[in-house]
Amino acid sequence: MQSLPTAIVVNSKNRQTALEFASFFPNFVRAYVSDDVMGAEVSGAYKNVIAIASGVCEGLGLGKNAAASLISRGLVEMARFGKSYGAKEESFIGLSGAGDLFLTASSTMSRNYRVGLGLAEGKSQEEILEDLGEVAEGIGTAYALHVIATEQDIYLPIATEVYKMLEGKSPQDTLNDLLTR
Repeated sequence: MQSLPTAIVVNSKNRQTALEFASFFPNFVRAYVSDDVMGAEVSGAYKNVIAIASGVCEGLGLGKNAAASLISRGLVEMARFGKSYGAKEESFIGLSGAGDLFLTASSTMSRNYRVGLGLAEGKSQEEILEDLGEVAEGIGTAYALHVIATEQDIYLPIATEVYKMLEGKSPQDTLNDLLTR
């Protein structure tokens, strides 16, 4: 709305379709194209779970080094999960992966980040959602990742701990478990 510069990725299995959609954006939006739809879908969902964890990190006052470590390891975890579904690694280090993750996991405008802030305050999932008055996609995604990780034996330590916090585990216990695993 403010015409500030940004970049996006238009993903499609059909390159011509992606190029056509990319051409619709104004000149202050740099649109890239990719055929890695799976990478974009995994990134778009998973980053919300990492944003919840990042909000907890901020809410506990753990500092910028802890946040950078968490987000970086979250990116590794997200890529590991996506690669198990055939996504391309470069998608995770690009705009649809790292770019979207860094924004979502560091902004109070992010609903999922605010879920994490609420968890750090000791609020229940229900209280947080009532305060938000909006959907926070990372909650449902954390539950889905927990099921998938359990069924397919995929190592997802951050997503697993977010799921456990949503189920009532204390953020302090989660921090201790992540640091000592």
